[in-house]
Amino acid sequence: MTDRIFLYDTTLRDGAQTQGVDFSVDDKLTIAHALDALKVDYIEGGWPGANPVDDDFFAKSPGLKNAKFTSFGMTRRPGHSAANDPGLNALLTNTIDAVCMVGKTWKFHVDVALNITPEENIEMISQSITHALTRTNEVLFDAEHFFDGYKDNPNFAMSCIESAINSGSRWVVLCDTNGGTLPHEISRIVSEVCCHIPGNKLGIHAHDDTGNSVANSLAAVASGVRQVQGTINGLGERCGNANLISIIPSLLLKYDGQYETGLDELELTQLTRISRLLDELLNRAPDRHAAYVGEAAFAHKGGLHVSAVQKNPKTYEHIEPNIVGNNRHIVVSDQAGKSNVLLRLAESGIKIKNDDKRINRLVKDIKAREYKGYSYDGAEASFIILARRALGDLPKFFDIISFRTEVERRLNARGDLTTISQAVIKIDISGKLTMQVAEGNGPVNALDAALRKALIPQFPDLEGMRLVDFKVRILTPQQATAAVTRVMIESTDDTGERWGTVGISPNIIDAAYAALEDAIIYKLLRVS
Repeated sequence: MTDRIFLYDTTLRDGAQTQGVDFSVDDKLTIAHALDALKVDYIEGGWPGANPVDDDFFAKSPGLKNAKFTSFGMTRRPGHSAANDPGLNALLTNTIDAVCMVGKTWKFHVDVALNITPEENIEMISQSITHALTRTNEVLFDAEHFFDGYKDNPNFAMSCIESAINSGSRWVVLCDTNGGTLPHEISRIVSEVCCHIPGNKLGIHAHDDTGNSVANSLAAVASGVRQVQGTINGLGERCGNANLISIIPSLLLKYDGQYETGLDELELTQLTRISRLLDELLNRAPDRHAAYVGEAAFAHKGGLHVSAVQKNPKTYEHIEPNIVGNNRHIVVSDQAGKSNVLLRLAESGIKIKNDDKRINRLVKDIKAREYKGYSYDGAEASFIILARRALGDLPKFFDIISFRTEVERRLNARGDLTTISQAVIKIDISGKLTMQVAEGNGPVNALDAALRKALIPQFPDLEGMRLVDFKVRILTPQQATAAVTRVMIESTDDTGERWGTVGISPNIIDAAYAALEDAIIYKLLRVS
């Protein structure tokens, strides 16, 4: 018999508290619909009345098909009745399916922050839930700082959550609000709570301040709770929240079928896509080393590892990558052997015999180039270009005769300091020589713009290509401003595929151009 675990996503509220993250209403709608398609049970949309974005988002229903659209906010304030508390009533919009209300369960906070008696705090919880149930069908109580409160005064903390249950709350969510509780403490306290409140009425809300939020969530489930709260990619304030992208496959794949959620095998394969969708909306590079969904999660670099993976993937992979929508990557590097190169070539659709002498030369070339500073770990597109060039199988799309970049720093007509970059290129395209000039907000941007002006008329597929990440590393810092620089570029297009390229040079513009040229050539290889 399996136990049903309910998934409650708080990305749209907790995630919005992340430094540097500001969701628009459109962003929230996109994320909500992606989570709804994933079949999570609850989607917390935010805090109505807290800001204009949340007000607009809750003004009409997002049209969810699977999840319960949930608002979040506080229980009534001291000195107000629940019916006359404007903050509480703002949560109870006619668009929601459920409301989650946060209240104090740590006596220290009741004494110092609220400055009220313990009895009044319990009344606030009870009265708020009773009132909310007159306006919506389901109420959840968010027991703030529960684990700190329980360790300080277990009787008071239990009185608060028992009051919530007795007043009709469907769930009581035990919150590790400052993220300071460790897994063994979670297990003990949850087990003790389950002696008084059944686990099918309890949830866990963990923060990651000790790096244990996923472990704490799984420990709570093992000890009895049946609802797990978290965010996509662990987004959240400070160190983040529990990462549902890690929790979900762990629950479904690591407990021998003990637990089930609303997800089936098809939804599970969407985890990688949804993880990267959030990063795309936030305009940030995905964590390559994220568990389950990171680009490096199933990447193999050492030659001995690759040989073992070829014989039996379970040797170094705890699950099949495709189960969560990810892929196996054979990384080419200075630790690579012949097996790495052969397997990576096969994955790229390049067919070659194992005893082809060109393979040994290619491996030797890769190691020599990486000794100089190249890195093909994360620059797979540059590897493919290098390999096809070595095998004599690289089409000649264009040939750069020369390029020049200039940077002008001056005052404009309004007296404001401004910087303008310009690039001039001479390029041979299919025997036709042309020259193009373009401006940009930097020399690399100007160079990219000039290349596009020259190439798009001949290769219109380049129109949808764009750069999404640009990294610079100084390889020889002892040489100061004359140091050798490595530039790694990540690109994407309208298909959503990403590819990495690399260039090195003592001149940062030259290094950037080498990586940019490889990125364009790779795109043309894909569409040719």
